[in-house]
Amino acid sequence: MIEYAWLIPVFPFLAFLLIGLLPKRTLLWENGAGYAIAGAGGALVGGPEFTWLIIGDYEVTFGLWVDQLTAVMLVVISVVGTLVVVYSGGYMHEEGVGRRRYYAEIMLFISVMYGLVISDNYLQMFIFWELVGLCSYLLIGFWYEKPSAASAAKRAFIVTRVGDIMFMAGIIILLKYAGTLNFEELFAQHPQISAAGGPISKEMLTLATLMIFGGAVGKSAQFPLHEWLPDAMEGPTTVSALIHAATMVKAGVYLTARSYPLLIQTPDSLLVVAIIGGVTALLAATVALVATDIKRVLAYSTISQLGYMILALGAGGWLVIEGNEAGGYAAAMFHLMNHGFFKALLFLCAGSVIHAVGTNDMRLMGGLKKHMPITSITMLIGAIAIAGIPPLSGFWSKDEVLAAVYSSGEFHAVFFVLWAMGVATAFLTAFYMFRMWFMTFSGEQRSEYHAHESPKLMTVPLMILAVLALTSGFALFIGSGFDSFLEGSIEDLGHFEVLEPGELAVEIFTDPLTYVSIAVAVVGILIAYRIYFMAGFDRSVFGRGVSGWFQKTLENRWYISKFYDDFAYKGVYGLSLEADLFDRYVIDGIVNGFSYLGANTGNVMRKAQSGNVQRYASLIVLGMVLLIVFMLYILPWGGW
Repeated sequence: MIEYAWLIPVFPFLAFLLIGLLPKRTLLWENGAGYAIAGAGGALVGGPEFTWLIIGDYEVTFGLWVDQLTAVMLVVISVVGTLVVVYSGGYMHEEGVGRRRYYAEIMLFISVMYGLVISDNYLQMFIFWELVGLCSYLLIGFWYEKPSAASAAKRAFIVTRVGDIMFMAGIIILLKYAGTLNFEELFAQHPQISAAGGPISKEMLTLATLMIFGGAVGKSAQFPLHEWLPDAMEGPTTVSALIHAATMVKAGVYLTARSYPLLIQTPDSLLVVAIIGGVTALLAATVALVATDIKRVLAYSTISQLGYMILALGAGGWLVIEGNEAGGYAAAMFHLMNHGFFKALLFLCAGSVIHAVGTNDMRLMGGLKKHMPITSITMLIGAIAIAGIPPLSGFWSKDEVLAAVYSSGEFHAVFFVLWAMGVATAFLTAFYMFRMWFMTFSGEQRSEYHAHESPKLMTVPLMILAVLALTSGFALFIGSGFDSFLEGSIEDLGHFEVLEPGELAVEIFTDPLTYVSIAVAVVGILIAYRIYFMAGFDRSVFGRGVSGWFQKTLENRWYISKFYDDFAYKGVYGLSLEADLFDRYVIDGIVNGFSYLGANTGNVMRKAQSGNVQRYASLIVLGMVLLIVFMLYILPWGGW
């Protein structure tokens, strides 16, 4: 069936064309929702390579690369994408004619994400990479009549372009110095890349991998290019679920994982990857502590969890280099899969809440458990999963991530620091997720609303995702295990420790570090319970006795967003104003000066054209006299 993998992105693309081009009367249910569900579902159950461009001696091919890593991404995209589209049938019911545009854009988004993950070369991937950015711009700004939504769409598009430029630079370096962008050819060179006289020097490979990772930093919202993602919450909640759980932000993690055969030749690049991931995970988790918009809490949570995945890839690379052990790589992709399910669940639960109460502000919620039992229970399952409490899915993958980072500390001390940051992130994650749940569902109603449970079209996807959040972690024990399943995607670059399910469980639960991560998560939940359930929602996030300056700093997102805004206004915009003044008074001044000189010279000369013949004759005689004087006296005096 692999030879038909090219059909995977075709199904949603055909749905995009049908929804966009068919007459309105043929769209049937929900302005095209039926076609959208069929397109997403068709890819769920769903060619040969060919040359499509020649640049000099280099042939650009369009081909497929389907391995275990691709399979994981396809499963996450297709399952989450299908459930989000089904859920949209209820959530977007009140949008009227806008539903047609919504479903068309969703189908194009899913189609190009499929195209990205099955690409067999960097250039083909980059084309789909840019199309993903376009689709995110269209969907984040779906309610374009709202200034905040239009602004958020532009911000997401512009900030991610910074990463895209770095990605393009990495591609250019590889093409120039390695002579190919094809994965099979690039990855086959790895034994020679690190050797003297290889096809590309170690220095240029390091630069290329750092530039490619820069693309991942932008798309996966890693520090310092992370601030666009919380603002992207201006789009419909279904769009947030799709972007955060299955498509756009996972593309950066996928790119980093796909580039692993190159990254493990450059330890310095891997160290940068790990540090960026660890800093992002902790930084985003601190901001989520004080967010009051339910979707922004989940947005910062996504940034933090993506940081976990990037951290695992960076640390895992050192395990491959120093110990020929690829557990960190597997841990990152395992967490990506589990996160896709429970984060989609959390976002769709948030959408169910917003659909019922008409606000995103958790301070205006409360007491929803009795009105929305299915939403409250499924969101509780998602919160427990992301907090890392066994036996839910988040526990297994988070534990694998932290174990890989700690093991890497044997080879570089910075990984012990990053492990401590990861543990601190686990505590904060448990705290802010249960802060969110208690503020939303427990206590008394704090504003006027008549909440009700969402329709089955919305609650059934919630229940399916809740089951996946409960059970997907057990993929670690199915057959030879998730780690062994991924082995073929980085063959010859590292081995996986294959244990029987019972032996693996014993190894996990006899490791003291396992209980450290469980303990900090439990403490985080208990503190959230003490502050937001027992004492009420209006207490400081840290309780009494803590200076308010830190709270204010977190509420202002560490002033990073303000820095970018000030830089854009005072720096970029200020420079633009200076350039405008230079253009008007220097460039235009010079042009206008020549124009003025020409015009006035013409005016002077025009006055000499009087039409008087005697005057013309006098001027001719005078000119001849001057010419004779010049030739007889001036030229000889000058030595001519």
